[in-house]
Amino acid sequence: MPGSEAVTHGIRVKVESRLVEEQSRPADGHWLFAYEITLNNEGTQTMQLMTRHWIITDGNGKVEEVRGPGVVGKQPVLEPGQSFRYTSACPLGTPFGTMEGSYQMVTGENEPLDVEIAPFALAEPYGLN
Repeated sequence: MPGSEAVTHGIRVKVESRLVEEQSRPADGHWLFAYEITLNNEGTQTMQLMTRHWIITDGNGKVEEVRGPGVVGKQPVLEPGQSFRYTSACPLGTPFGTMEGSYQMVTGENEPLDVEIAPFALAEPYGLN
């Protein structure tokens, strides 16, 4: 589960994650995971990403929720057929965990919709059996 994919309201959200070894310090209990997300508008409506909601669970079961405007400082508008890709990162105090969540989007008619981000793993390579 290093990646995931879900389609909600015509928006496909594809995620790939990886450990950023050069910025992780396992001896200090610090792992940094990068994730790349591609949003594809496969629907017929223009959609704008307004906010995000993340649920991050570390290997000890500690849950953190993060909410905020847009992604990487942007609130992209996706016309039908368009896509948007970005990369971000998540620090963890354990060598594995999971992330999942949703984007809150609005249609061109200002109708609010939630778009699923399916659960994906944050894990050291070969860290899960």
